[in-house]
Amino acid sequence: MRKEFVVIGLGRFGGSIVKELISQGANVMAIDSSPERVDDFAHIATQAVVADTTDEAVIKSLGLRNFEHVIVAIGEDIQSSILTTLILKELGVQQITVKANNDYHEKVLRKIGADFVVHPERDMGIRIANHMISNNVLDYLELSDEHSIMEIKVSDRIAGRSLVDLDLRAKYGINIVGIKRGEEILITPEPTDPILTGDLLLIIGADVDINRFMKKVL
Repeated sequence: MRKEFVVIGLGRFGGSIVKELISQGANVMAIDSSPERVDDFAHIATQAVVADTTDEAVIKSLGLRNFEHVIVAIGEDIQSSILTTLILKELGVQQITVKANNDYHEKVLRKIGADFVVHPERDMGIRIANHMISNNVLDYLELSDEHSIMEIKVSDRIAGRSLVDLDLRAKYGINIVGIKRGEEILITPEPTDPILTGDLLLIIGADVDINRFMKKVL
């Protein structure tokens, strides 16, 4: 059974979500207050609708409470983003993901019950900065204000050593939760298996511990 989503706000962020969900085989209702933007997605989304989602009657008429997941990707209009989220929450939508424009916006969204809050511009900036600081960092995902998951390339300093040798949990308080080796992903690598040049390590831990590991080992 195909999953069903609603994306409200068809700017660059919302539009990219619509396209990706459709490419993954999902049903997507795309909504925006701009007829021009809706026209752009008329032949992409399962359904494209011009609507003001700050009007509770409009949201009810569209049956949004029946969808599994609603993504509020409204751009600069923080008031519309908050009002839309509040109405969706009061109507009992199962999952609501909202794009935040700043930390204050995020605090309000969490107060009114948004299930997930994302900062696409900030998060991309963090990823780019981490990549620029270290060529070994390939990807970065913030889990909280203090914890992250990071994908790094194996350096010559640790190539050939095993997880037992490195003993990262005891020395640095971090964990390797996976190793990517070519097309193969080792979710539970053997502690005695050597780490090879070209491997990618998926590391999880506190930011301060990850940074300490990178400075001393990479």
